[in-house]
Amino acid sequence: MLARDEADQILTRVREAGAEGDLIIDQGQALSLKAKDGELEEHKVTSSQVFGLRVIKDGRVGTAYSEAADPESLQALVQQALQNASYAAVEPNEKILPNTAQLKTDDALLCPDDTASIDAKIDLALEIEARLASKPKVKNVPYNGVQDGLGERQLFSTAGLSALSRSRSTACFAYALLEEGENNAMEGLGQVSRQFSELQASRLVDSVYQNALDMLAGKEIASGRYDVMFDAEMLPSLFQVFAMMFSGKSAKDGVNPMRDKIGSMIADPRLTLRDNPLATTGFGYALFDDEGTPTQNLNLIEEGQLTSLVHNSMTGSHFGLQSTGHGTRGPRSTLGVGLHQLELVGGDAEQTELTAGRTVLITDLTGMHSGANPISGEFSFGASGFLCEDGERVQAVRGITVAGNFYDMLSRIDLIGAEQHWNWERSALMPSIRFSDVSISG
Repeated sequence: MLARDEADQILTRVREAGAEGDLIIDQGQALSLKAKDGELEEHKVTSSQVFGLRVIKDGRVGTAYSEAADPESLQALVQQALQNASYAAVEPNEKILPNTAQLKTDDALLCPDDTASIDAKIDLALEIEARLASKPKVKNVPYNGVQDGLGERQLFSTAGLSALSRSRSTACFAYALLEEGENNAMEGLGQVSRQFSELQASRLVDSVYQNALDMLAGKEIASGRYDVMFDAEMLPSLFQVFAMMFSGKSAKDGVNPMRDKIGSMIADPRLTLRDNPLATTGFGYALFDDEGTPTQNLNLIEEGQLTSLVHNSMTGSHFGLQSTGHGTRGPRSTLGVGLHQLELVGGDAEQTELTAGRTVLITDLTGMHSGANPISGEFSFGASGFLCEDGERVQAVRGITVAGNFYDMLSRIDLIGAEQHWNWERSALMPSIRFSDVSISG
């Protein structure tokens, strides 16, 4: 049975019960390869299909899911969702949107044909592990792999919505453990693309090895206050830890520290941060959110001023606003909000100005969730990286703690780089930022 037919069958039953509803159908195929000691350790092929139904009847919301597609299972799916709704409290702001859009992503762009063979992917996994393992001082390559996935999401509703998104991704990654005397260091990195042919094993191997080799000699530096920069991986991670500051749901729940600051200056006036779901070169691209609302580029902070939170239809209704296209829901989960892909607009600082004098470049942070309080903004993370002089790495740094208040740091920006960089997962596009007067404990 085609997905459209299954959706019609489910939603017809929902209407007959006097309810409204929307349906998510997720399908996917995935390949995972891992190598160990020159042999293939894992060759896993999986496929999945999940139906996730949300119904609203008499203002009460119920959800249910099924992995089976036979008529009896789909009938039970509707009955379970309706039963769950009957036990729920009334939620006046959660509605099925009157959305009749017919949406479809561009397969040629997001889901191109990939003719690479399984043997070629196995060879790449073995090559990455073998080349890293052969390097001097490498004890082993404990984590590595090649992955390939094809995902599809379809949304339907009793209002007439029909939305389809397909995407392909292929990735490789590796971590190398190096030892020299009593010192050891482990570093890792990855690559992702739409096409297997674009993955570059040699570049990945060289980067992982050099990063781990550099860190072998790492040591503490004197405690004090430093100008600090976070690399292309860590800066997006830092913003993600405190992403609750943009959440309309956390504002509705009364725990967002920015809930009353729309229109206020919360950052350096040179800082502009947006959610940019329509940037097709990123892997957070989204034509529509999980309610089927078309997405749009949205400035969150504009020249230092907080301009918007992100909303789904429920949180938007609570505040008398429209959805911003940031609804999140999976087949097994309830309605939430979330960002797609962050873009921090480039500044005017060239690299020589950005790195002038003494700085600490942070390349790894640990304890990023246990060591952070998104409500207060306070954080304390274990860190490693490099002490730099005029952009040159003069000492690898390990065993330090970087601490402060993220919300205060947004106003203590010294410089913003002109050039933007994707993180390796291509989920955030940001320039380098030089933060002044950051506390580091050795």
